[in-house]
Formats: sequence, structure tokens, C-alpha cells
Amino acid sequence: MTARLDLLAHGATAATRAARFPGDEALEASAVRALEALRGKLSPYGQLLTAPARAARETAEALGLDAEVETALKDCDYGRWRGLAAKAVAEREPDGFAAWLGDLEAAPHCGESFASLIGRTGAWLAQALTRDGATLAVTHASVVRAAMAGALGAPSVFFRIDVAPLSLVRLSGREGRWNLVAFGPLAALA
Repeated sequence: MTARLDLLAHGATAATRAARFPGDEALEASAVRALEALRGKLSPYGQLLTAPARAARETAEALGLDAEVETALKDCDYGRWRGLAAKAVAEREPDGFAAWLGDLEAAPHCGESFASLIGRTGAWLAQALTRDGATLAVTHASVVRAAMAGALGAPSVFFRIDVAPLSLVRLSGREGRWNLVAFGPLAALA
């Protein structure tokens, strides 16, 4: 039995463009237009999932997909930094910000650590291995990064992966593990 999992980072929002810690925001109009141009061009999926956040749901809708909300795909909890610009946090809390960028266990924002995010995503990936066929999961860049780090068995690479809006990661799962198959912009991999 082989499972295929495509993880799609939702489209751009005002927060992603402004390098702010995200809240529950709408997609930018340009992201909606880019997604609508891809309607009907994705390969068929046996299961369509989306994170509960507005941007993820709107990404699925703009693609014309009727996706089921999966709470395990929710974004990292950025705690009291939610809504703030990364630059402002770095200026006000340089030690905490530096720790957050280099230590998987750090959670100076009183939210979720990246280690916790990777663990949560890994538990969901283990469950997803039991599905045969293809699944598309629309989620957040942080969850896509966590899935890649988990699939590679190297949590520390989390800090070395950049995931742009509308990036797609394809994983193939069998024999109890995930393998990284492809990573790139949705338009190129559709």
C-alpha cells in the first residue's frame, strides 16, 4: 500500500507579505486570482483536507475544492506575538527572538515551540500513512516545514527550509515512512 500526500501552503495574506506573525486572515486578491487560474489542473485526490484557518479554507475554495477541515493541520501557535511584525519582535525581544530562531524547544512567545509543532505534525503524518491513495492537505508554511523535517527524520532542518505561499510538497509513504518526492511552486507541480 502506498500513500501520496501533497501539502500545499496557503496563498499569500497581508501578514505573509508584511512578515507578521499570522492571525486568521483572508487571502490577498492576487492569490485568489492565481488559484482560480489553476482550477481543474490538479491531479485527482481521494481525500481533500484543509486547516481550519480562513486563508487555508479560501485557498481550497479558490481552487474549486470541497475540502474537509482537519484541525491537526492548524498553524503553529505564535502566542503573544500573533499579529506583530517579526522585525518589531526582534527589536523588542532580541534574546527571545534569537532563541526562537535557533532552538526547536524555545517558546518565548508563550505559544507552541517548533519541536511541539513537529511532533504534532509527525503524529498526524503517522496516521496519514494508513491511507491508500492520494491526499491533498491545504495548510500553513510552518506545518509544511514540519512535515518535511519529519519526513526527512531531521527536525533541525526545520530552520533551513523556506516555504513560500502556494508551495507544494509531495510525500510518498510506504513501509512505515514518508519520502520526499517533490517540492516547488504549485503552478509548476500541478
